Amino acid sequence: MFTASQIAEQLGGEIVGDGSVKITGIAPADSARAGDLTFAEKESFFSAAEQSAASAILVPAGFQSATKVLIRVKNPRAAIAKALPLFFPPESHQPGVDESAAIHPTAQIDAGAHIGPHCVIGAGVQLGPRSVLMGGNHIGHDTKIGEDVCLHPNVVIYAKTQIGNRVIIHAGTVIGSDGYGYVFDDGHHRKILQVGHVVIGDDVEIGANTAIDRGALGPTVIGAGTKIDNLVHVAHNVVMGKHCLVLGQAGFAGSTHLGDYVVIASQSGIAGHLKIGNQSIVGAKSGVMRDVPDGAMVLGYPAAPGKQAKRQWVAMAQLPDLIRRLRELEKQVEDLKQRSI
Repeated sequence: MFTASQIAEQLGGEIVGDGSVKITGIAPADSARAGDLTFAEKESFFSAAEQSAASAILVPAGFQSATKVLIRVKNPRAAIAKALPLFFPPESHQPGVDESAAIHPTAQIDAGAHIGPHCVIGAGVQLGPRSVLMGGNHIGHDTKIGEDVCLHPNVVIYAKTQIGNRVIIHAGTVIGSDGYGYVFDDGHHRKILQVGHVVIGDDVEIGANTAIDRGALGPTVIGAGTKIDNLVHVAHNVVMGKHCLVLGQAGFAGSTHLGDYVVIASQSGIAGHLKIGNQSIVGAKSGVMRDVPDGAMVLGYPAAPGKQAKRQWVAMAQLPDLIRRLRELEKQVEDLKQRSI
């Protein structure tokens, strides 16, 4: 339990009203109860928050209320993200190694790390301070894992992967599996050995059941701060820049390079050997076949610049009416021909 003033201090906010009000939880306005903290980014949301049972509201600067305690902050949504751990602290894992874990004698395991049941750790692995392997994790030889990393159950890390600090990888994800490389030879597909690896920067989060292939020769790279959703496939030698957002069910063919702060929306496919520029956006269900310039938005299949794609969609919606009118004109022309005979 915290007072509103204590929360404001934690968030660097300004109290408006009774700072001694007790806050016991966080909830959206439509389900908030007495003692809850809620938030409102806009005036339209503030009305609902003010009418709710919540005891305090996180708001941007300039908001006033005659009935609620307000905590003014620069960005209410970001403030909620900072406040949530106060009430829902992350699960803690005590240092130690479960007796069922199999660890190669040459592995270097920091004394502050946690290794859960049925983990397998290969030769030459390095595991940093406070990192957590929850259970059922397989870590291939010569992998390096930094500080405060969390691998959820059944994450598999192939050999020679490099993982930075504060990385979170969710259940069922596979890092460093073979890239999809074959050459047609003498009537069959001959496998090209994939001898590269994967490099994951600091503060990356990767969702459940995602697959990131190792490079054919060099590395596949996920830049610092990038967040990848569930069910994403990243092929060999893809390079993602810093702070990219990749939403669920997206797929990347090999050797494509993303700049920094790129957003790839759900169910999009990115062809290989492309360059996706800094701060560009790929809309949902898009098929990207060409390079995307810095700051551009592309939509559709095949993906086109945003304005062009929207004009095409409008034109497509008009096609049934245009076809009907064309048939009417054809009939009128035919009638005129018959009369002239």
